[in-house]
Amino acid sequence: MNLQSLLSVARGDSPADLVLRNAQVVNIFSGQIGRGDIAIWQGYIAGIGAGYSAKNEVNLKGTYVAPGLIDAHVHIESSLCVPSQYAQAVVPRGVTTVVADPHEIGNVAGAAGVRFMHKSSQGLPLNVVLMASSCVPATTMETSGATLTADDLARLLRDGIVHGLAEVMNFPDVIRGEREVLRKIDGFRRQPIDGHAPSVTGKQLNAYVASGVGSDHECVTVDEAREKLARGMYILIREATNARNLDPLLPLITPENSRRICFCTDDRQPEDLLNTGGVDYMLRRAIERGVDPITAFRCCTLNSAEWHQLRDRGAIAPGRVADLFVFDDLKKPVAREVYCAGNLFTPIAARPDSDDAFRAPCVIPENLRFEIPARANRIRVIGSLPDQLVTEHRVLDAKIESGSAIADASRDILKMAVVERHGKNGNVGLGFIQGFGLKRGAIAGTVAHDHHNLVIIGCDEDSMRAAARAIAKMGGGLVACAGEAILAELPLPVAGLMSDGPIAEVRDAYAKLIQASHKLGATLHDPFMAMSFMALEVIPSLKLTDVGLVDVEQFRVVDLFV
Repeated sequence: MNLQSLLSVARGDSPADLVLRNAQVVNIFSGQIGRGDIAIWQGYIAGIGAGYSAKNEVNLKGTYVAPGLIDAHVHIESSLCVPSQYAQAVVPRGVTTVVADPHEIGNVAGAAGVRFMHKSSQGLPLNVVLMASSCVPATTMETSGATLTADDLARLLRDGIVHGLAEVMNFPDVIRGEREVLRKIDGFRRQPIDGHAPSVTGKQLNAYVASGVGSDHECVTVDEAREKLARGMYILIREATNARNLDPLLPLITPENSRRICFCTDDRQPEDLLNTGGVDYMLRRAIERGVDPITAFRCCTLNSAEWHQLRDRGAIAPGRVADLFVFDDLKKPVAREVYCAGNLFTPIAARPDSDDAFRAPCVIPENLRFEIPARANRIRVIGSLPDQLVTEHRVLDAKIESGSAIADASRDILKMAVVERHGKNGNVGLGFIQGFGLKRGAIAGTVAHDHHNLVIIGCDEDSMRAAARAIAKMGGGLVACAGEAILAELPLPVAGLMSDGPIAEVRDAYAKLIQASHKLGATLHDPFMAMSFMALEVIPSLKLTDVGLVDVEQFRVVDLFV
């Protein structure tokens, strides 16, 4: 940007590239709405008011204009699409910036995966702000495809690939003062450092905040969020596909604390993105539930920009990027038009996968066995909860046949396996899970936070083996099986996490997977998204990795049998 030229346009001495006439400008700073024109030059806002001339003019005839929305924390990989297709879903809804943590692909391919996401995000109408994935692997109680050290993250920052430090999930090691994780934090002292501290309170929270972590998106109750706000954290309220925290946390927002609250989606699947929306849905829902419209807009614009030190966006003001959300109804803002850096958004074609595809190993043993010899009559069972990432640690009677513990669909106790797929050691972690509802067959996928090994949940071992074979044949993806029959599948050839096809096609294929799983008896809204978090050993209480059952509260591997 030529600053002298921008100032010339701002003074009215030179014509703008574009003037949006007769707009009702939502002023995020003052909390007021004023009528005026918006002058844009080379993608930036030069001025607001009357008397500007331009090469091109658009008469908005009194429609509202707000800053483009900002998603404060998201994993693009969870859309199951590469960044160009993710943009096609969110930008038409008014989301012009996302703060993205690429730790999904980072766990598969390390720094090369992060650099792939950076390269794939260039030239898009969506501004993708990448954060450095702080916990790759999440802990030592899993086998990931790669490791990112403090030195690796420092190189990514030095090379301009990342902007800050992404969610520091290994909160126990932060609180204990473990050297390597503190080295990562020390390397980003001048950048925003996002947190991840589910259920951490009291002195443990004091230690976590004292380390330099400044935000948290894992709150599930108002009391938890209030305590973290009082300790100086920004609260990123999350509405993911399988972690719906918006409605429970809306009572948190008050005039006194609203400037420290942001909205984020974290992990959201194609159907929700295309049919319901993301941060734009959260904006409308908050207003519907009684949050002042300007306050709701701040939660997904200026607040997020200020926390993440994005000083060139988040408001409509001179010198800021002309990312604009044009809509008709203040009480129900739905994007009519979206401007990205001063350009009216129009859909773009899918990029060819020959240049962008990033393949990663999907090494799965041919003769997988899932037998569990019974060593006691009681077992630890993961208790899955609807619309939550946290689980319960249940102890139940085992069903034993021929000396082995087996699934018991009549009690919704299903067998779960996590198979190391990166070609490192061939580990297979085995356990049981309750809350999915399958009556027959199995579901499986290589989307398994954060290590992204192969995770399988099933009623019988034949179906589980058939699912594993189908995943191996696809080179990564999702599948639903009944015995040897493949009921539905979705190949994810990009790192076993993403498709490089159109997001609408991914949505349709994913919908068939959901339908197939429901025919098998699944009761959850999205059993595949739920399954993907049952192997994440940094969210309480009980999870399964390729290493074994992890008691997250004790932060150690525990025996399946009690």
